[in-house]
Amino acid sequence: MLPLPSPTILQSLRALLSGFAQIFLQQHPGCGLLVLLAILIGAPDLLPGALLGGLTSMLIAQRSGYPPADITIGLYGYNGILLGLLLSLKLPWTPLLPVLIIASAALSSLLLAPWMRRMRKHGWLPAFTFPFVLLGWLLLALLAQLELPAAPPASAPEAPELNLLQLILAVLRGLGQVIFLDSPLAGLCLLLGLRLADGRMALWALLGSSGGFALAIFHGWPSDGALAGLYGYNATLAAIALAQVHRSPLVPALGILLALLLQPGFSALDLPALTMPFILACWLIRAGAQSWQKVVKDSTPTI
Repeated sequence: MLPLPSPTILQSLRALLSGFAQIFLQQHPGCGLLVLLAILIGAPDLLPGALLGGLTSMLIAQRSGYPPADITIGLYGYNGILLGLLLSLKLPWTPLLPVLIIASAALSSLLLAPWMRRMRKHGWLPAFTFPFVLLGWLLLALLAQLELPAAPPASAPEAPELNLLQLILAVLRGLGQVIFLDSPLAGLCLLLGLRLADGRMALWALLGSSGGFALAIFHGWPSDGALAGLYGYNATLAAIALAQVHRSPLVPALGILLALLLQPGFSALDLPALTMPFILACWLIRAGAQSWQKVVKDSTPTI
């Protein structure tokens, strides 16, 4: 009879899978498993880097004594996973790649912990994927300076005449682009993962990606980018994040619009957008809501 896995191994596996789910702001291990499967379907060569990044950021959190509850629900996994994906996308597998993944994933946990403490004690804005974005910008700048050989670029989908099928595929690609995938099948797998975790969030993810595609076409942005889902992933994340805390559909709709309007600004700054438009959209709405509540509170007469 085979020995059963120890509780520690099962807890670590659950935390790792929850880290994959937290990329989409969920904490359901089954959703995380489907995110992992989506990577295996859409870009299997990125999976080792994602696993290495997730394991590193989780282990650093455990060794640093961060709250076990936060580790269990994957809060110390998703930034490391995203960094592993980004670096695996940009670099071929050489001895340097795992070193960069381990170092950046470890730093992501070390950056996130004090931010979360201040968020809970002093009302800071949520970090979301900011450690990933900050470290991603630094790493991409470093790679540009070192002029290291890049991994072969993924082939972009052709831009055929727009029809219903192309719209559906673009919306699914918009989900996949959250984790650098342009496979509609991977996007469908992600949608199923979201449906497993929370059906309402799955619907908002679809609305976010659809809204991103529609606004990109309406504004006349490159149709090949729209069909590849490049204008859908920030809108998707903004829709999910805001729908989790606001019952009114107007708030996530505003987040979708803001994320789309902010995205082209990063091209003007010669910065990769990554997930920063989503973060800024949520921060602006959160800060606006807090300011409005303060104004209402200050203007309420005391008896």
